[in-house]
Amino acid sequence: MSDFAAPSFFALMPPPNSADPNAAKSQTLMNVGMIVVMFVVIWVVVLRPQQKRAKEQATRLKSLKSGDRITFSTGLVGVVLTVKEHTLKVQCGDSKLEILKTAVTDVTAGDNASAGSN
Repeated sequence: MSDFAAPSFFALMPPPNSADPNAAKSQTLMNVGMIVVMFVVIWVVVLRPQQKRAKEQATRLKSLKSGDRITFSTGLVGVVLTVKEHTLKVQCGDSKLEILKTAVTDVTAGDNASAGSN
């Protein structure tokens, strides 16, 4: 194994310019600026939309009521019978289940008589 393999990325850096001390400061500011710009881009592209989806999901879970048709995270579809603080009683086909609210991925409002009529 070569001793020069690990620090090979240093070859891409420009050599230090000791004649102009302001050049080193401007290079440092440019590097910090790029890091800040990358953080802002990641926040706008990744983190902000995820926060919006989480807020929308929380709003949907708070507005659940009896008769709403829901989809679980496992892919099952059911109709809400009763709503408790952290759980739901759901009719899924001929079965009645009690599930956590966090397992709900989609809500369709409305009074549907049967949950799995396909």
